[in-house]
Amino acid sequence: MENNEKKQYDLDMRYMRMANIWAENSYCERRKVGALIVKDKMIISDGYNGTPAGFENICENDEGFTKPYVLHAEANAITKIARSNNNSAGSTMYVTASPCIECAKLIIQAGIKRVVYGEKYRLTDGIDLLERAGVEVVYLEVNNNESNKK
Repeated sequence: MENNEKKQYDLDMRYMRMANIWAENSYCERRKVGALIVKDKMIISDGYNGTPAGFENICENDEGFTKPYVLHAEANAITKIARSNNNSAGSTMYVTASPCIECAKLIIQAGIKRVVYGEKYRLTDGIDLLERAGVEVVYLEVNNNESNKK
């Protein structure tokens, strides 16, 4: 691994660890997901999966299924950008789980150019769409310290 690749890998690992810590803010029981948007080595937004502002912090219904209005971590981070003076064009998103197709569409429209994710999901349609749009996608297995480009 060249020096620049090593520096990028180390930086990616740090931000992924931070995204994992941010996921701990989620009230969801089934899965806690965290996301960070980084531009020019600065965190410009963050998000975790949960209910919209003003709703009760309960993500699952009585049967244990996720309520339909729960926001994904990626959507929360992107909508925070919309309410700020920041802009996500050319940024990197770090997310603890691979994006779904709906979040992939938001990522593309937000101008995010790189996505680093840490947990593979059984459906790959979100990753496939990101790659089709020219977004660089990196699978980073934080637990085993392995990095693989998808």
